[in-house]
Amino acid sequence: MTERDDGLRAEIAAALRTFVVERRAAYRTLGPEVAALIDTLADASTGGKLVRPVFCYWGWRAAGGAAEAPALVRASVALELLHAGALVHDDVLDSSDTRRGRPSVHRSFAAEHERRRWAGEPTAFGTAAAILLGDLCLAWSDEALRGSGLPADVVARGFDVFDLMRSEVMFGQYLDIVAQASTTRSVEAARTVVRLKSASYTIQRPLQLGAALAGGDDGVAAALAAYGRPVGEAFQLRDDLLGMFGDSVTTGKPAGDDLREGKRTVLLTLAYGSATPGQSAVLDRAAGNRALDADDLAAAREVMVATGAVDRVEAMIGELRQRGRDALQAIAHDEAKAALEQLAATVTDRVR
Repeated sequence: MTERDDGLRAEIAAALRTFVVERRAAYRTLGPEVAALIDTLADASTGGKLVRPVFCYWGWRAAGGAAEAPALVRASVALELLHAGALVHDDVLDSSDTRRGRPSVHRSFAAEHERRRWAGEPTAFGTAAAILLGDLCLAWSDEALRGSGLPADVVARGFDVFDLMRSEVMFGQYLDIVAQASTTRSVEAARTVVRLKSASYTIQRPLQLGAALAGGDDGVAAALAAYGRPVGEAFQLRDDLLGMFGDSVTTGKPAGDDLREGKRTVLLTLAYGSATPGQSAVLDRAAGNRALDADDLAAAREVMVATGAVDRVEAMIGELRQRGRDALQAIAHDEAKAALEQLAATVTDRVR
């Protein structure tokens, strides 16, 4: 992130805290259980890198929006609330134990159920509570955009993009679980999930949301899409590599989690495509194996390296990143162009 982005992230984080504090006060008469739910939402929505709101800001700037834009900052809180809800639901779908180095929301609720010796099954309670919390995040994302202080007609333009973004990520999530269930080995199917669930959701649509709120025309939106799609795909491919080979202390998730969950990542499908029967058997033992141990994980890693899948993903990241950078030539705003150039490197070369 640039120095300007560091300050921007602080502004967005403060706006997010203010939004949640205001909602907590508004619902205080509902009692301590609702207050505790909102506190959990506050925890779930903080600690991230605020990538989507930052891209939203630079989409705004690329379309001619003012450098100092408190209403835009408040509007971008909607993206972080949407993201928090999506992560909570994603962890339920994947039965994930951790998120950002802490217990996932559904595990935390289950532990609270056990601690208080409530009736019923803790896991079922944790799942139900997490689904409701995720739904609350989604509902409040609407409130954040509508209540940002931007004029109603401007907000309406923003919702055209925001609604599309939310539909795409849900479709991408569904195609992700279809790919897991069908155990597909299609690289193109894996890349479709990446484009919907990550590339569009993380970079392209946030950029276009900011541009729409600034009154940008179709040309600006198209230029931002030409940048955002490939850089967003490269972002997720880096995430796949980190999920398989990264340091769990740094990433906040156990190494190999995608493999344990049976995620049909581009990395895994490429490995299958070049694997010998023996190597395929190694991957079969690992993919979707919740009891995956260190030896089987190491063996799967060796196959991914030996088949050239890791090198091919790295090459794809480099190609996609360059394609995004080339698209920046169509952006007329010099400061936004420079910031997006830096961000392309930051999100695709990161270590977490």
